[in-house]
Parts: sequence; structure tokens; C-alpha cells
Amino acid sequence: MYLERCSGVVLHPMALAGPQGIGTLGDAAHRFVDWLAAAGQQLWQVCPLGPTGFGNSPYQCFSAFAGNPLLIDLERLQRAGWLSADELRPERPFGEARVEFEQVIHFVWQQLERAYGRFRQRATPAMREELARFCSEQAAWLDDYALFMAIKSTVHEASWDCWDAPLRLREPAALEQARVTLADGIALHQFAQYLFFSQWHELKAYANGQGVRIIGDLPIYVAYDSADVWAQRELFRLDAQGLPTVVAGVPPDYFSATGQLWGNPLYDWAQHHETGYAWWIDVVRAKLSCYDLFRIDHFRGFAAYWAVPYGDATAEHGRWEPGLGAALFPALREALGSLPIIAEDLGLITPDVVALREQFGFPGMKILQFAFAFEGENEYRPHTYETNCVAYTGTHDNDTVRGWQATASPQDRAYAEEYLGSDGQNLAWDFVRAVWASPALVAMAPLQDLLGLGSEARFNVPGTMGGNWEWRCAADALTPDLATRLKRLSDVYCRAEDPLNKPKPKHVPAAT
Repeated sequence: MYLERCSGVVLHPMALAGPQGIGTLGDAAHRFVDWLAAAGQQLWQVCPLGPTGFGNSPYQCFSAFAGNPLLIDLERLQRAGWLSADELRPERPFGEARVEFEQVIHFVWQQLERAYGRFRQRATPAMREELARFCSEQAAWLDDYALFMAIKSTVHEASWDCWDAPLRLREPAALEQARVTLADGIALHQFAQYLFFSQWHELKAYANGQGVRIIGDLPIYVAYDSADVWAQRELFRLDAQGLPTVVAGVPPDYFSATGQLWGNPLYDWAQHHETGYAWWIDVVRAKLSCYDLFRIDHFRGFAAYWAVPYGDATAEHGRWEPGLGAALFPALREALGSLPIIAEDLGLITPDVVALREQFGFPGMKILQFAFAFEGENEYRPHTYETNCVAYTGTHDNDTVRGWQATASPQDRAYAEEYLGSDGQNLAWDFVRAVWASPALVAMAPLQDLLGLGSEARFNVPGTMGGNWEWRCAADALTPDLATRLKRLSDVYCRAEDPLNKPKPKHVPAAT
């Protein structure tokens, strides 16, 4: 896959405006695509789209394959006749500035249950056949996921390690009984996945038609409380009771003095090798069907990973263990062909991580906010960027540029202003200009930085609970003037063309 010089915007769909209390895959998402096209942008980067679990984080999902039902646009279900206009009016109005997850979850599932009941009563044979075809085609993951979610709904959403032993240990008789007893709940979750992927593929096709490509996100690890771990325990480092022996995290770093304790179970790579990496091939195949290219989060974990003893309160006392290395990617390439991957190579990056990324030609990431912690050379200053990279003002894990400006030391702010030739009055756009002007093949900015918002618009603070993933874009924020300004900047720095419909450049290697 070749990309010429281009640019785009980072925005998770649930941060879009709209009447549902959370952004959806509906009209606001289509209008955002229109705005991107008007602004000369060819890329829209999203966080993982899976069903969120612990802390409502897109990086802690109940499945590596499933979509998030909260993103299903209910207005489209009304137009299809499965819901009424009155039913789309919540008892208490939703807030517009933040996602109120508890209220949204209750409301959306109430409507999905209603919609499914009417689908069962009124659907034409063709509609039923389409749903049945989806369930059959996706059965390899959907059957376990739908059963997993149906069971959770009967045990107050408890983690699977707290279930009764027969279900926890997947005894065949217990699973068969659950499939019979919970048939309606299983069917509801299958229906929700059918709706999600129908709407997502419609949105992606619309974006592609407008010259906008989607950058997805593949976390290297899955959540412990997920259908993936419950259904395939042998692929993870668990004890006889199903509890992790070690969990994932990172050592103390820029974001946290005690490190980040993610809590995800680590892989038993020997078992993955025995299967020919079949699970990984299935996951990446699923991502390739949903995205035009995708980022692998925590790519450095393939070189070495931070293993924290299960039960530790922080990540401080973990240790580095050797990762899988290069073995996975040839298997993926043999099964799936070209791999349009961006390697998230942030944090403590050692030469083996760089060598692994370069071996396969994957572009890495550069974050401008990291450039000004000290004077002297570092790899995050735009004049040092190699061409084969994706440069960002910041990511979903960073503060906004305005927030960074308000909290950075006077020395760091002064150096940033000197480096950028800025008077500090509109530092966010000075950051954008520097990234757009850089040699990086791809330039990206979170929407919050284009809007010049402060820390109130920060999407996530790594290593913290509460208040994350809640920010929403104001309905009137995406103005024609802002699009014109970004289009002009992209024109000036030769980034405003469709990146996939031009002759292949000879100087940029394909990511394979």
C-alpha cells in the first residue's frame, strides 16, 4: 500500500455530536466525513471500535472482533420502522458536552431490545436471510461472543472468572444448556452486531467515496474479561483456575511515575505458534475488512514486553521479557497479503524495536508534544523526522496542546515557542503547522487541537479511572471557516490530495 504526502484528523466516533448522548455511526459521522473532505483531509483515525468494558475504555473491550453497540445509530432504526420517534426521546435529556455512560448504556440497550422485538415480528424473509448470513459468516467469533454477553447479563455483568465453575470452565453440557436458556439474549447480541457492522461498512464506503480513508486501531492485548480469553484460555498465560499469572503494563514513563498497569493477560506465544498464529490472522483479517490501514498499539511488545506479577497494585515491579519478535508478520503477510500497518513505537524504544519496525517497513509515530521536554536533539522534533512516519500534534492519550501549554514548565513553553517561531497566542495551530510542514509522510492532529481546546477536552489520562473517554465535540464546531483554514494549510504543505488515487511514488516504500 502506497500513500503520498497527506494528512488527517483523529476523532473517535463516540465523541461526535448528536441526540443519542454519544456519537454514533449516523448522520453526524457522515457530516464529519463531508467536513474532512471539504478541509482537504484524506484520513480519519479512530480508536478501537469494540464493545467497551472496564472504565468505558476502547482499549478494554469484551471482544477483539465485535463492534460497540453504543455506536449504533438509533435514528436509522427509526427510519427502518423498528423504533418510533417518541422512543428516541430519553426520559432525561442527555448532556451535550460529555458522554454520560450509565444513562447512555441503559437507553441504547432498551431501544435495541425494542428494535429486535419488532424485527422478529415484521422482518421480511430477505431481511431474516441477511441476518442469518451475517451470523453464519461471523460464527467463528460471534457465537462465543453472543453467548459470553448473554451470560454476563444474567450475573450482573460479573467478570467471567466469577461465574459458576461449569460456565467458567466451559463444560460442554453447561454451555449447551446456556445456549438453550439464553437463546433470546444470544440472538439480541447477534442482531446488535449485525446492525453495527451494517452501519460501519456503510459509513466506511461513504468515507472512501469522499476520498477519506479510515485508520483503525488494534490493541496488542485483549481485556481479561473478554470472550476471547474466556473462549480460548490456552492462548494466554493463565493458571489452572483461569487467573492470569502476569499482566501487561509499562514501566514508569512520561505519563505516570508508577508506570501503567493495564491488567491485560499476556500471550502464551508458544501456543500461538503451534496454531500457526490462526487467532492473530483472524483478528487482522477482521481489521482489514473494517479499515483502510490500522495502527498496532504498543508495537514494542513484539520485541519485549513489561510483565507485571498478577495482583500488584502498580506496574513498578514488572520486568522486561522477550517478545515474539518477527515471527508473526510473515505469517500474517502469507495469509493476508500486504499489511497496511502503522507501528505505535512510543515509550521506551530500544534498538530491537526500531529494527523490527524497519524490517517490515512499517511507519512509526512522532508526537510533537514530546519534543520540548529538554533542549538538544530528540526524535520528536520535526526537522529530524524521517519520511516513513506518521506525525501527530498529540494523541488520544495526550493533553490537548492548549492543556500542555497551560501545564508545561516555563522553560519547556519558551523552548517550544522559540523552536516554532511562535508568540504563544495560538500555539495549537503552531503545532499543527509544524507537523504539516514536516517531512513525515502523514500528518495528523486530534480535532481538539484544531479547535484550540484546553484540558477540558482531553480524551484520556493514562493510568487513571473516571472522566476518561467522555468528551464530545460541540454540534456547531465543524465550521466552513475551520475547514477552509485546514484546507489552505494542507495545500501549502502539499497534503491536500487523495493519497490512494495517485501514481505510486518511487521514494516511499510500501508497508508490507
